[in-house]
Amino acid sequence: QAQLVESGGGLVQAGGSLRLSCAASGRAIRSDAMAWFRQAPGKEREFVGGISWSGGRTRYVDSVKGRFTISRDNAKNTVHLQMNSLKPEDTAVYYCAAVYAPYDIVPADFSRWGQGTQVTVSS
Repeated sequence: QAQLVESGGGLVQAGGSLRLSCAASGRAIRSDAMAWFRQAPGKEREFVGGISWSGGRTRYVDSVKGRFTISRDNAKNTVHLQMNSLKPEDTAVYYCAAVYAPYDIVPADFSRWGQGTQVTVSS
């Protein structure tokens, strides 16, 4: 299985933007659906957005629709999460996740995880 490493987190003011990256190594992700999850202090891990193995389908949690965009570059074995119009409630550790070739993007299906990158949005 691929090892997933997130980067790009940091501190940003409300209304600002960040671009998270997930680099996979050890195994190609060409046949994997990919997703981003987040976990805020004291909260359960939450699905943020996912993308099919082909890149032809995406899904987002309602709270980020229109603000976040997930994309992938299978040739470079990377996945990105562009986050715009950030809000303080977006503050969390963001995790990259993968699952082999599901037929749909189902949050419960994701089984492989990176170590996470911290995103903090100040008001």
